[in-house]
Amino acid sequence: MARRRRIIGVGIVAVVVAFVAYRLIAPPATRAPAAAPPILVEVAPAEVRNVPVYLDALGTVVAYRTVTVQPMITGPLQKVLFHEGQFVAKGALLARIDPAPFRAALAQAQAKLAQDQASLENAELQARQYASLVKENYTSKQQAANARATALEDQALVKQDEATIETDRINLGYTEIHAPIAGKTGILQINAGNIVNPSLPNGIVTINTLQPISVQFSLPQQDLPELLAATRIGASQAGTVPLVATAQGDPATAPVLDRGVLSVLDNTVNATTGTLTLKGRFPNPRFDLWPGAFVNVRVLVRTITGAVTVPPVAVQQGPQGSFVYLVKPAGGGKALPTAALQAVTLGYQDATEAVVTKGLTAGAQVVTEGTAQLRDGSTVRIVPPPKPAPK
Repeated sequence: MARRRRIIGVGIVAVVVAFVAYRLIAPPATRAPAAAPPILVEVAPAEVRNVPVYLDALGTVVAYRTVTVQPMITGPLQKVLFHEGQFVAKGALLARIDPAPFRAALAQAQAKLAQDQASLENAELQARQYASLVKENYTSKQQAANARATALEDQALVKQDEATIETDRINLGYTEIHAPIAGKTGILQINAGNIVNPSLPNGIVTINTLQPISVQFSLPQQDLPELLAATRIGASQAGTVPLVATAQGDPATAPVLDRGVLSVLDNTVNATTGTLTLKGRFPNPRFDLWPGAFVNVRVLVRTITGAVTVPPVAVQQGPQGSFVYLVKPAGGGKALPTAALQAVTLGYQDATEAVVTKGLTAGAQVVTEGTAQLRDGSTVRIVPPPKPAPK
C-alpha cells in the first residue's frame, strides 16, 4: 500500500515538472494588439476674412496744447478767479494784478501828451510867423530855421508821448490775465497777495488742452516703408492713417480707450535708437487718455482682403516649416476621423489670427487643441470647446 502511494506521488510530481517545462519552453500565445484610443481634439474652421495689419508701439499721452500762464508785468497779484483743476474757455479771466499804478502811469502819460501838444501848437505858430517874416526881410533865415526846429522837436515829443500812452494802456491791459487756450487748469503755483513778475519759475498755472489730445510713440525704422505707403505722402488722403489706443497689456485684447488718426510722422530717424517718432491725435471724449499716461498704440497700415485665416494656436512649427493638422472625416473603413499633417505658408500673424497664403482652403477643419499628441494619420475624436466661466 505504501509502495502504491509512493508511485502515485512520483507520478504527480512528474506531471507538474512536465507542465512547468512546457510553459518555459513553449512560445507565448499571440494576442491581437489593442487598438489605440482616439485622441481628443478641438477644431476650428479656416475662414475667409478681411484682416487688418497693425504696427504696435508703446506711447505716452501728451496734451494737445500746453501753456504756462505767466504775468507780463510786475505787481501784486490782487485776485485769482479760477479753481485748480477747472476747465476754462479761451479768453476766460484767470487773475488780476493791482491796476492802480498802471492807471496812474497812463494818466500821467496822457497829461504829458496834452502839455507837449500845446507846446507843439505854439512852436508851429511861431515857425509860420518867422517863415512869413523872412519873405518880407523882417527877420533872419536863422531865426526862422530855429523856430522850425523847435516845432519839429515838439512834434517828436508828442509822438513819444503817444507811444508811452500806448505802452501804458498795454500794461494796464496786462493787469487782467486771460486764458490763452481752452483746457484744464493745473495746480495754482502762487496765491493772491504775492508780488508777481514775468520771470516766475512755474508761472501762475499751467493749462492743458485735453480734447483733443495727442499720443507720442516710436516705431523701428524698418517700418518706414509701410508707414510711408499708409500715409500716402503727397496724396489727398494724407493724415488719415487710423490709430487705436488701448490700455496696457496685450494690444489685441486690451480694452480700447480711444480711436484717432496719425497727425505727425517725424522727418528724421533717431540715429541713436534707430526709431521713428510719431504723434497721433485722439478726440478723447471720455477723458480716458490723460497726459503722462502710457498706452498701447496700434497703427493700421493696411488691410488684407479675402484672406484665409485660422487661429494662431492651430499653426505648428517643424523642421520643414509651418504646418497644421487637418481633420479628415471618417470613411475608407475607418470609423473615426483622422488627423493629416498639412504644410502651410503664412502671410501674416498676430495674437488673434494667422493668414494662410498657401496650403489651406476655406472651410477646412484644423486642430486647435490636442496637437501635442497627434501624428500624421492619428485617430481623433472631436470635442466641443469648454464653456467660458461665468463672470
